[in-house]
Parts: sequence; structure tokens; C-alpha cells
Amino acid sequence: MPRALPCPACYKRATLLPAVPTAAPAAAHQSPVSPLAQKEASAHALAQHPFRPAWWARSGFAQTLLTTFGRAARLDDLQLERWDLPDGDFVRMHFVGPRCGAPLVLLLHGLEGSRESGYVGEMNRLLRPLGWGFAVMEFRSCGGELNHAQRTYHSGETGDLAFVVERLRAQDPDRPIFVVGFSLGGNVLLKWLGETGELVPEQVVAAAAVSPPFDLEAAARQCDGRFGGAISRHFLRTLIPKALAKARQFPGLLDAGAVRACRTFAAFDDVVTAPLHGFRDAQHYWSSASCAQFLAGIRRPTLLVSAEDDPLAPAGILPHAAVAASPFLAAQFTARGGHVGFVVGGLPWRPRRWVEAHVQRFFALHDRWRLARLATATAP
Repeated sequence: MPRALPCPACYKRATLLPAVPTAAPAAAHQSPVSPLAQKEASAHALAQHPFRPAWWARSGFAQTLLTTFGRAARLDDLQLERWDLPDGDFVRMHFVGPRCGAPLVLLLHGLEGSRESGYVGEMNRLLRPLGWGFAVMEFRSCGGELNHAQRTYHSGETGDLAFVVERLRAQDPDRPIFVVGFSLGGNVLLKWLGETGELVPEQVVAAAAVSPPFDLEAAARQCDGRFGGAISRHFLRTLIPKALAKARQFPGLLDAGAVRACRTFAAFDDVVTAPLHGFRDAQHYWSSASCAQFLAGIRRPTLLVSAEDDPLAPAGILPHAAVAASPFLAAQFTARGGHVGFVVGGLPWRPRRWVEAHVQRFFALHDRWRLARLATATAP
């Protein structure tokens, strides 16, 4: 059952007290005025919690593999809702915690992820003691339920996210919303923030993207070529059956033989992703949907977390210049950490991770500043 909405005093205590940096006490009690000042203050606060990889998981490949171990958490309290979409399809939403009042974190999963993805459980575990609400948006066809429409989901489809954020805003106009995306979900989030710009609802306070593929072509080429194409084939094990199910659902929509023959992302995006979603081919899809080109348009404080040794994407695509030029982008680009890995300790079968807690720190900091601004605005 959802937890009861905490009283204002309890919520204030839960959100204002944890992890206040001792080196910068002012940042915990007053809001920096400009976006650039917020960026600098958040960088100082987050620097108190650097990423240090576990000694037994130094490589990016090891860090990435460990994302599948030891991350189970309480998910039975996530309640499923199916939200009808304007085109007659639906999106699966999962909720836990307060449904109004307290801050809400909306999570977008990665390629072929779902509410079962490990980072979902970890974020749920971290947010529970704070009394925050938590929601997971499963992209169309994910979560074990085939969607109704011909299209499914892809790295650049932002319409469903816009719909979900607007409905959340309408349900409780005074509720602050924080959004985090992992991998593909991070690309969707950054593209939406950038293409929407100043029109992002004011309820969206801050965002974070973990291991997003800033350049889809570079990421696809790396996955297709590295380790003999094993990375791409790992995802194609579920992507191909779902595409074949879509072909049966809509006879003549796809070439089933060509779908079965796919061995790379390049082939799959040519044969499935592009025709289902109105792109000419894989190249057109990649160039249209890559989030790097939209970063300059972002107008909300946004944390980017990526590792240079990410086996799914080359280090050269990290957008250092875009981050330096924007007062809204804060980056944590680490030398190690893999793809959505960032293991700092524990045991190989029960690793302890850093990135979800880092995202929560960023959100909590901006929520403290939000409350400080409200207190200043209502002061006599």
C-alpha cells in the first residue's frame, strides 16, 4: 500500500537534514540566485562524495556486468496503473509512496528495461526513508505486455514522457517533480528537456541522466563491433522476439525474415526501428534522436553521470564542451564505472553502488533550495 503523506514537519526533517556538506553550510540553507551559481554550488556539494571503484571491479566491463547482481530490492509495493495515451495506446506506470504533496521522482529505464531493472529497486530503497513519492514509467512494449499501436519505443521518442509529466502536473500542480533516466531513458529525458526548453513545466525542478548514449550512431557502432558484437546480441535476444510479435499483430508491417536475420543494432534499426517510427533508415534515426544536439536547449538543472570506460559508448562522445557552455548542466564524468555500473564496494554477488545515491543527493540539494526559495517568497 502507498505510504501516507508525511506531515510537513516530518517531510522537512527528512529532506533538509541528510548529507549536508560541512564545507559549504550556506548551500544547505539558502538558494543560489542564478543557474550558474546553482551549478557551482551543486558541484561543490557533490564533490564531497567522489566515485571510487571497488578494487575487485576496476574495468568498465566488470562494472557493467555487476549491474545484474545483488540489486534486488522491495518492488512488491509498486502499484501498477495503465494510463491511456492520446493515440489509443497505453503506458504502464508504477507508483509507491505519497501520491501528492511530497516530491516525486519519475524514473525512465534503459533499453529493454522495466520496473524489474536493478536501479529501480535501488532508487526505491533510497527514496523510501525520505518520504518522497516514486514512479516508474515503462516504455511501450516493455514490462512484459505488448502495446496496442504499431509503434513501440525508441531513444528519441519523447511524446509519452511529455504526456506523463503533464498528467502528473495536473494531478497535483504544487508537487515538485524530479526526473531520472538511465541509459536509453537518459537519452529520452535529455532530448525532451532540450527540445522543450523553457516550456518544461515549472513543477520539474531538476533532472539526472545516467550513462546516456549521447551519440546513438557511435554507441551502436561500438556495441556492434566490441566483444564480437556480444553487446548488441544481448539486447537483440529480446528485441527480435518483440518485433516478431509486432509483425504478427500487424501482418505485413515488418519483414519477419529480415527481423530474424538481424545480428547488429545497425541492422535492427534499419529493419525495425526506422520503419516503425517514421525514419528513412538507421542513420536517419540515429542523427535525429541523439540527445547531444539538444543539450544546449536544456533549462532545468540537470546532472549528467557517465564513465569514460563505458563499454557501450566511446569516451569521445562525452559532451564536455556542452557542459562547460551551459549553466544548467552539471557533469560527473568519471574515468571508471562502466555502463550504469559505478560499484564502490560490497561483494561481487552483492555489490554496493554509488550512482543512485549521487542522483538522490543532487535532487535533495535542489529540493532544499526550492524550499528555501518558497520560505523567502512567503516571509513577511
